[in-house]
Amino acid sequence: MTLSDLELERYSRQLVLPEWSGAAQARLRTANALVVGVGALGSPVATYLAAAGVGTVGLVDSGTVELSNLHRQPLHFTPDLDKPKTATAALKLRVLNPEVQVEEYNAHLSEENADAVVAGASIVVDCSDSFETRYLVNDACCAQGVPLVSGAVLGFGGQVMTIVPGRSACYRCAFETPPPRGSVPSCRDAGVLGAMAGVVGSVQALEALKLLAGVGRPLLDRILHIDGLTMEQTLVATERRDGCPACARVPAAPQSV
Repeated sequence: MTLSDLELERYSRQLVLPEWSGAAQARLRTANALVVGVGALGSPVATYLAAAGVGTVGLVDSGTVELSNLHRQPLHFTPDLDKPKTATAALKLRVLNPEVQVEEYNAHLSEENADAVVAGASIVVDCSDSFETRYLVNDACCAQGVPLVSGAVLGFGGQVMTIVPGRSACYRCAFETPPPRGSVPSCRDAGVLGAMAGVVGSVQALEALKLLAGVGRPLLDRILHIDGLTMEQTLVATERRDGCPACARVPAAPQSV
């Protein structure tokens, strides 16, 4: 696949990277990335995926823009209040990079539609803010064999985990069951700094781009914990769990992924 002159210019600063190539850029062009949640994490994720040239970026979110969102969700502006997040985010992304197809899914991800929403994606980036959704996305990705980058942020801390079904531990392998309802505070209760969400979302976008382009070493069988107050980073090893209801029966994935 040949890159156009406009693509060569638009992506010139990443094309000169020794780890990158025209072939890597072409792989992005044909990729379909699905971003679940277009808020604090989804804003930087969707922005960097579209800017890098991922061919199709899907946005899944049923929410509308609220004033309290704006300090940490930079895809949404003050005039966007009360509008669907998928629509306001898609508008910015299309202006940022008209070469990218942006698809809007203004819907709540549920057990009934998760498999259908994930089907056909090259990669899913989970930027949701609920444990229920994280497990639903993980299970759907394992069932469909779709790579997944899962992230979470709260206060000044965050974590990222990358999953290739059949090759690495999935979210259920690392966290077998959700925490008891109400045991983990929400951003509404515990707070979050917008810049911290930007750090975590940027790491998620980087992981997704690495997998799609086939460069670097993704965070497989490792969970990255980031402490924004001290800038300490901790890698916690994990592994596939025998009998995992999500991924135990998933065939082994090729190592080239």
